[in-house]
Amino acid sequence: MKVLVAVASKHGATAEIADAIGRTLEQAGLEVAVVDAAEVTTVDPYAAAVIGSGVYAGHWLKAARALVDRNEAALAEMPVWLFSSGPLGDPLKPQDDEAVNVDGIIQMTKAADHRVFAGALDRDKLTFAEKAIIRAVRAEGGDFRDWGEIEAWAAEIVATLRAGESGASPWPFVPT
Repeated sequence: MKVLVAVASKHGATAEIADAIGRTLEQAGLEVAVVDAAEVTTVDPYAAAVIGSGVYAGHWLKAARALVDRNEAALAEMPVWLFSSGPLGDPLKPQDDEAVNVDGIIQMTKAADHRVFAGALDRDKLTFAEKAIIRAVRAEGGDFRDWGEIEAWAAEIVATLRAGESGASPWPFVPT
């Protein structure tokens, strides 16, 4: 089964989450393409999709939103999982329910799940304007990603896809 893992990442931390998800799917024997969301023109070659984005000011990056807009009908017909990366600090701020509003994207894709993962902030990768915003909101720098949580979620995706291959899932699977 061919699975797309598409990601929009501004400074690379969210792309690293997508890579970890892709590795977990591959280790389970799935054929996986981890791709920048801006490069995805069609999802037709895939039987399932995992789409993620870094979150800025409560919103997904344009490339991820555009991928969903371009492929809305096809995504609604396949198993889709969504993830967002962005909350920072200890405790995480903003909290999961405040971090991002993807209700419209969930509805468009009929996503099985949306997960919000903690992000990472490397001040050395920020532009001058981004550094000013970070100072103004007093965002805490560091890497807050929980790799165990990310890999466990990817394993849940594998289990659901395997159930679909055996006919125990609500999605019609067309192995590719």
